[in-house]
Amino acid sequence: MKFRNAIQSIFGGIKKFVTSAWKEVGSYTAYFRSFGSDIYANEVVRACIRTLSEHTSKANVKVLRDGLPGDKYLQRMIQYRPNFYMNGKEFLAKVRTLYEINNTVFIYIMRDDYGKCIGLYPMPSAQYEAVEYNGRLYIKFIFQNGNTMTHSWEDLAVLRKDYNTSDIFGDTNSAVLTSLDLLDTTNQGMANAIKSTANLRGILKSTKAMLSEADVKKNKDRFVSDYMSMTNTSGIASLDSTQDFTPLTLQPQIANYKNVEELRNNIYRYFGMNEEIIMSKASAEQRESFYEAKIETFLLALSLELTNKIFTDRARGYMNEIIFESNRMSYMSMQEKLALVAMVDRGAMLPNEWRQALNLAPIEGGDVPIRRLDTAPTTQKEGKDDNEG
Repeated sequence: MKFRNAIQSIFGGIKKFVTSAWKEVGSYTAYFRSFGSDIYANEVVRACIRTLSEHTSKANVKVLRDGLPGDKYLQRMIQYRPNFYMNGKEFLAKVRTLYEINNTVFIYIMRDDYGKCIGLYPMPSAQYEAVEYNGRLYIKFIFQNGNTMTHSWEDLAVLRKDYNTSDIFGDTNSAVLTSLDLLDTTNQGMANAIKSTANLRGILKSTKAMLSEADVKKNKDRFVSDYMSMTNTSGIASLDSTQDFTPLTLQPQIANYKNVEELRNNIYRYFGMNEEIIMSKASAEQRESFYEAKIETFLLALSLELTNKIFTDRARGYMNEIIFESNRMSYMSMQEKLALVAMVDRGAMLPNEWRQALNLAPIEGGDVPIRRLDTAPTTQKEGKDDNEG
């Protein structure tokens, strides 16, 4: 019953006490129509978003207090089952997908009677309206089926991209529509050109004078039926002296590869992607740049927002925080990973940390720093350790 009531609190409809629209600092109307999933139907866009969401979903969550392990229950919840529908990987992928499609994503924070976070629910694409009651901000969600729901700003973690026009919402993806329309028109033009040139294959001419329209059609239909159907497996046609067939070879006029490639590159640039990253053929330098530009920045924004919305001011005062980390060593080449052994030899890296980068299981004693015998602090005298007089 308690779980059912919790779910109902998410999908239970609009609060009746909301009375007026929220007034933003600027003149922008606090109402946002989600761009929807139209761009997601494009294969290039979906390839970009799928790559971003898959790499983002590999991140690990850590709940810390003053740099040390903190709320274990909260960490397990976010990592393994943030909500009834998703595991941790799916949660991150869902949030990133909605973020890229709509440039604004809301995460509802479900709390128990004591205000403790017990679930995180990414809100589906919808029309959003910022409303006000007694000086507090609420977001009203209007879905395609007409259902509505309203949540307070304090219970919503919000991530925004292209954060410009509105104080609350990110701008839409309208900037990429021209390239998407041109690419779609090009693809349709190619398909139509191929279809049109496949219809008319030749001209059948009769040497008989003054044939009626019915006789012309009859001769044509008989020729097509006998010789241009799939049943004519021999590939040979026979004509008498009163008929003459002239085959037609039509070359469809379609956009060249360079035109299509430039349109695809426009979409890649918009999402900060390239063909090498999407096809998993990127070099180590490209993977590192991709991580820093597209993964690390998103995880930082998500960490800050969840920390501020889940924890109270008092809890944050005790240095409670939520961070998402994606092991950047996974973006290194094997040669670069092997070179990290120098960090292990000098105690700057634990043996098990290095083994993790190589996808190897931890070993006993691997969490203790080691140091090569031919290295020592600069203050240590030759032949003596630091404790000797």
